[in-house]
Amino acid sequence: MDWHGWLTILVIAGVLLTLIFSRFTPDMILMLALTLLSAAGVLDAKQALAGFSNEGLITVAAMFIVAAGISSTGGVEFVVNTLLGNPKGTRGALLRLILPLIPLSAFLNNTPVVATMIPAVTRWSKRIGVAPSKLMIPLSYTAILGGTLTLIGTSTNLVINGQYQAMTHNKGFELFDITWIGLPVAAAGTLFMIVFMPLLLPNRQSAAEQFADRKKFTFEVAVAENGPLEGVTIVAAGLRNLQRIYLAEIERHGSIVTAVSSEEKLQGGDRLVFVGETSAIFDILRINGLVPSDNQTPVIEKYAPERCLVEAVVSQSCDSLGKAIRDSHFRDRYGAVVLAVARDGEAIQGNLGSIELQAGDVLLLEARPAFVTRQRVQKDFLLINDLQETRPNHQRAKLSWVLLLGVIVAATSGITSMLNAALVGAGLMVVTGCCSIAEARRSLDLTVLISIAASFALGNALQVSGAADFIAHQILSLADGNPWVLLALSYITVSLLTEVITNNAAALLMLPIVLAITGSENLNPEPFVFSTMIAASASFATPLGYQTNLMVYGPGGYHFKDFIRAGVPMNIIVAITTISLIPFIWPLQK
Repeated sequence: MDWHGWLTILVIAGVLLTLIFSRFTPDMILMLALTLLSAAGVLDAKQALAGFSNEGLITVAAMFIVAAGISSTGGVEFVVNTLLGNPKGTRGALLRLILPLIPLSAFLNNTPVVATMIPAVTRWSKRIGVAPSKLMIPLSYTAILGGTLTLIGTSTNLVINGQYQAMTHNKGFELFDITWIGLPVAAAGTLFMIVFMPLLLPNRQSAAEQFADRKKFTFEVAVAENGPLEGVTIVAAGLRNLQRIYLAEIERHGSIVTAVSSEEKLQGGDRLVFVGETSAIFDILRINGLVPSDNQTPVIEKYAPERCLVEAVVSQSCDSLGKAIRDSHFRDRYGAVVLAVARDGEAIQGNLGSIELQAGDVLLLEARPAFVTRQRVQKDFLLINDLQETRPNHQRAKLSWVLLLGVIVAATSGITSMLNAALVGAGLMVVTGCCSIAEARRSLDLTVLISIAASFALGNALQVSGAADFIAHQILSLADGNPWVLLALSYITVSLLTEVITNNAAALLMLPIVLAITGSENLNPEPFVFSTMIAASASFATPLGYQTNLMVYGPGGYHFKDFIRAGVPMNIIVAITTISLIPFIWPLQK
């Protein structure tokens, strides 16, 4: 191996460390690595950019739009509300939740499915008397397990198939090829959840219930008519950088001013809405020129149609990670006001402005509806409950399912390829009005798509530089040439990587090494590729390992240790099932 290989290993090691320990987004890190390898001559332009035109990536993008069509028509609620029913006890509730969700997530992207299910399951849990904490982790885990059933179940399966085709020039896999191992994995995981999750998961209220009473976070005062504060800016009046509270908005002459600027000038009769510890009202009223508000209708109720109350989880790609809310200029940057913050299932008390945001924090936000639209594109936050969300077009729910069924039939019957079926399905979702062009555009998660495309380049670099062969030989020496041990080692490596970096990156980095191992030992590549698919999806042990885990973190009121307690056994069960059964389904040796 020459210096190209060593440079590739060094760059990828840097990528892994940066993904684990830094706050930079995966797409930025992976694109930087692509640039370095291309500039150094390890990759030519075609190899560096091959991921952007890969069939797997384009199929993922098309399936995002198909999933958006199902979501926009209320197709998920249509199925779920019909099947959830009124079970008795936690195990009965888990069974009712899991059975419809597994086939849903087998054909739809997990993220919109879980996003749609969270508010539905929250309402359902209250109706049947089961704590949300008993259901939210199983909701995420079931979506992950369902994704292992088909080639389109997760983006990881599609991109691995795309890279496998590109590197081996083979035809690739059919839609249900992975089902042979995905079905027993899903069955084992389902059995474990129904038997043990009621014992492992806490009985705890969700962050939403801690936020239930908006008024306990807010109070109002008025600016005295002809008083000393008329014409005075917010900062000059001493209303900025307060210790226990902050000014959220102003009602003025029948309109509302949100995300109030420091240079905003006060006017007589303004009603000021403050957020924070309500006991601080006495400190505020000591300011000359402020008087108690005598209006009997609170501003937050009077102007509810002009704003939306949103629960959002801070994502790993949020620009404000590690910054205090005040220092991040939250109101100016996002056009939203933080009413409360919950972490590890508990509302954080004290000065909101001094709270440093962490991935997984649940925020209660008050914002204009435009905030919701922006965040569906920008992904600083994962929206888990938008009270003003647009009502779905239920009239087209059945049509959206018919279109999805058409995609599946076309891909499995040999009428056309998976790529073409997905593209036609996506186009028909828009043409028939199941989702608008704007909704289709919003469904394309650019962070995910760019990360996948750049990961293809890193996989190509491992292959062309000889680094994959070098690493493969090190693994072979550990396994002493035993195919079953090689299968176990490759699975464990991918499984560990996917807990600390993105699952797509873990899979695409490992696949060239897996193919190098099977090529040098004359082994059958298919079982190793399917093992990589399962391992890359089986991220259960942390809330940060998989996006749906992070989405249910707040609604379930979980602590980090809850994922470890429930997820580590799930990881072990899925690993044992996969590693033990694959050799009986596909021969390891040619």
